Amino acid sequence: MPWHLKERFASYSQAWEPIIYGIWAVYAGAKKSFREGRYRDMFSMPSLQDSGFYLWFTTLNEHMVNFESNLTVLPTLVPTVSGVVLELGPGVGNQLCRFDKTKVTRVVGVEPNAHFAPDVARNVAEHGLEGVYELLTCGIEDSDVLERHGIVAGSVDTILSVQVLCSVADPQSVVRELYRLLKPGGRLVFWEHHRSSDRATVVAQYFWNPLWRRLIGGCNLTRDMKAIIGAAGPWENLDSLEGDEKEKPWGLMPRVWGELVKPERT
Repeated sequence: MPWHLKERFASYSQAWEPIIYGIWAVYAGAKKSFREGRYRDMFSMPSLQDSGFYLWFTTLNEHMVNFESNLTVLPTLVPTVSGVVLELGPGVGNQLCRFDKTKVTRVVGVEPNAHFAPDVARNVAEHGLEGVYELLTCGIEDSDVLERHGIVAGSVDTILSVQVLCSVADPQSVVRELYRLLKPGGRLVFWEHHRSSDRATVVAQYFWNPLWRRLIGGCNLTRDMKAIIGAAGPWENLDSLEGDEKEKPWGLMPRVWGELVKPERT
């Protein structure tokens, strides 16, 4: 079996570029805090990480949009969401253009990084989702905030997660909470990256992960996303998940995606 050494070297070494952008973004965020007199933020790692990740994300967003639009299943996956939708980590709101307004009745976005709120608001207006889309600047773990906005156990038709579960602090707890919020028959629609099953690639993922996680929004390269999501609770169709790892086993961020259905009776 060919090792594809050229492809592996190119893939494994590409992690440098986003990491360098991450270092620059944290530095630029600290510099901005100094100029604006927010000296306390300069010495607050959470503040630096939030502002740095926002700058990193918005700087590279055009590339992300092109990639997602042309090389992924997102243009066909996201429009399947329907009913009351909980969107995890919308960022600047890249997926809003894909919502089918004839299918969704209400969308609640949960974004803990408040720097993204103005961008989401602009995209809500641009795509005609006023009165439909509501952004909460909190984490999915903040159940008290969600409850005040009507997001309670068994109240959500669809949960949408696009490259978010890699960055939550306790993914096992989060997916159990998502399962609890879904109605019987509700769906978890997701597109996430995960730990590779290729041994050489796993070594590269673990090599880069300490820097990557700290500089890029808490993103982890090494999570077994299939196992984490599968353990949330019973699913009707767990064997329906798809992925791209077999095509390029050297990819540092292999994706897995699907539409998992919570049984009517559990």
